[in-house]
Amino acid sequence: MDKQKAKILSVRIYGDETLRKVSGPVEDITDEIRQFINDLIKTMYEKDGIGLAAPQVGKSLRIFVVDPYWFREGNKKKPFVFINPEFVEFEGMQVNEEGCLSLPGIFEKVNRAERVVMNALNEKGEEIQLETDGLFSRALQHENDHLEGILFVDKIPRMRKIFIKKKLRELESTTDENGVNIREK
Repeated sequence: MDKQKAKILSVRIYGDETLRKVSGPVEDITDEIRQFINDLIKTMYEKDGIGLAAPQVGKSLRIFVVDPYWFREGNKKKPFVFINPEFVEFEGMQVNEEGCLSLPGIFEKVNRAERVVMNALNEKGEEIQLETDGLFSRALQHENDHLEGILFVDKIPRMRKIFIKKKLRELESTTDENGVNIREK
């Protein structure tokens, strides 16, 4: 396959069934998978995200990309690719506000581990291990949740969820009878 120019993918919105499915592992890192990763990276930057998981663009694959600092450092982009990721260590606790490209306009405080260690494959199929903390740790946990069909609003207290219920219903109403997002941003 010839390398194609990366394209911007449609981001699925709350209510889309793909966001609630547990993703399957990537068996082989093919040219098609590498092209998909390039599309995922381009989409993350175009949508001003710090991370993006495959389910957010309609693919139930265990892949996500993260670049938590690109917007701070003069837009210097250094994306990290995680294929078939697994956490091997969690430490501490941090509470910070999160948002999500699949839940536009919703921001809530979420408890996450302060420091994590994650094993994964990169886009070349090489085994990597990353130990990180702070925002990078939070981004890894958030994106990995997408691979498990979990959204950050699932982690907020029930009373807070009551306050955003109307927004969630409005987002959910943008899906068709098959649970596919019909709202294009």
